Amino acid sequence: MTGESQTLHATSVAIEGRAVLLMGLSGSGKSDLALRLIDRGGKLVSDDYTVLTRLGETLMASAPDRIAGKIEVRGVGIVEMELVAAAPVAVILNLGAEVERYPGVMQVTEIAGIAIPTLPLSPWEASAPIKVALALRAFGLATDGDGVAAAS
Repeated sequence: MTGESQTLHATSVAIEGRAVLLMGLSGSGKSDLALRLIDRGGKLVSDDYTVLTRLGETLMASAPDRIAGKIEVRGVGIVEMELVAAAPVAVILNLGAEVERYPGVMQVTEIAGIAIPTLPLSPWEASAPIKVALALRAFGLATDGDGVAAAS
């Protein structure tokens, strides 16, 4: 299974070396939230489409070559930005799902045979970037110190 890859309609941002995958329909706030995460110290991995590749027991996020280092800023256009070439996926945030006040059972999304913790998130709230950091800390897959995701 190592080396298996697929491209998903998702934006990804690396925070402290781990990728947060922002999934949602066009116009759901993926790029907007990514900009706010980058403003708080995150690094762009990929905007709008993310290549996910299984390496051992780790799911790595990277950008398709044609859009690497670029992000769409509505009202401004396509902007060049510093990027992280690849980062291990630690958590998926579903920007289209209903957010419960007190979530029940942790949801997971399986990609290339790897289970990734998945949470709903409203991207338009002022607190959304803080919630991303808290979700990553509380539910995200840890790394082994070498940037490789390991089950927490």
